[in-house]
Amino acid sequence: MENKDKEKKQILLRVSPTLWKELAAWAEDDFRSINGQIEYLLTECVKKRKGKKKESEEDE
Repeated sequence: MENKDKEKKQILLRVSPTLWKELAAWAEDDFRSINGQIEYLLTECVKKRKGKKKESEEDE
């Protein structure tokens, strides 16, 4: 499993120039590349989503 996580998939992502500038500034503030920032944000969103799923399952 660890090996599979290290193998990164490439995706083509199109964003507006405004969003690109915002991501670039945010990445710079966090000392990350834009690619690293996007990966970080997506990872955090997935973790949050999984957390919400667990909470809703516990409520049932």
